Amino acid sequence: MSTFLQKKENVERKWYVIDATGKSLGRVATKAATILRGKHKPTYTPSVDCGDYVIIVNASKVKLTGNKLEDKMYYNHSGYPGGLRERNAKEMIQNYPEEMMERAVKGMLPHGPLGRQMGKKLFVYRDENHKHMAQKPVEMKVD
Repeated sequence: MSTFLQKKENVERKWYVIDATGKSLGRVATKAATILRGKHKPTYTPSVDCGDYVIIVNASKVKLTGNKLEDKMYYNHSGYPGGLRERNAKEMIQNYPEEMMERAVKGMLPHGPLGRQMGKKLFVYRDENHKHMAQKPVEMKVD
C-alpha cells in the first residue's frame, strides 16, 4: 500500500469561524493555525496547502493570562537607525487587535512560501461583523 499524497488541484476547502470572546490568545491561534495547515483533515500532506479558510471574530475581546498585558512586547523596525517601535500587549489589544491575532497565528505557520500562502486564508475582525456570510462558515469551538 502506498502513502496518500494530496494534490493541490483536488483540495476541497471549507470556511470556519472562530469566536475569540473570552478565549486565550494562544488557544485561538493554535486552533486557527491547525485549520489553516489542514492538520485536522485525514488527507493532510505537509508539502501542500490543504488547509481551510479561517475567520476570527471578536479579536478585541481575547484574553491574556498573567501579566502579559503589561509585560509582553511587540517590536517593529523600519530599517533606519532609531527606527525601533515597541508596543506592549495592552496597547496592541486596544488599538490593533487584528494585527495581534494575525501575528500569533502566522507565527505558528511555516516560515516560507507555503506558510505565506496559508496565511492568506486567515481573516481577522475586531468585532462580530464580517463580510464572509455568503461562504456559509461553520462555527468552530475552542476549548
